[in-house]
Amino acid sequence: GIDPIAVLDIQTIIRHLKEVGIGVLITDHNVRETLKITDRAYIINNGEILRSGTPSELSSDPQVRKIYLGEEFSL
Repeated sequence: GIDPIAVLDIQTIIRHLKEVGIGVLITDHNVRETLKITDRAYIINNGEILRSGTPSELSSDPQVRKIYLGEEFSL
């Protein structure tokens, strides 16, 4: 795991890269923090892409909530 201060530093760097048009691929299990800084995400289940979309689309998808996020998840 990464300590909370490092997470904030990494988020700042990623936002800067986004502003200058550089894409970044992030793989992380901390979905709430990751979705806060992404434009698009992919949910992978059993080695296959279950769904892809914006953070809003994914967090409201019933199947994503059931399999990965949990019914009580919110951004």
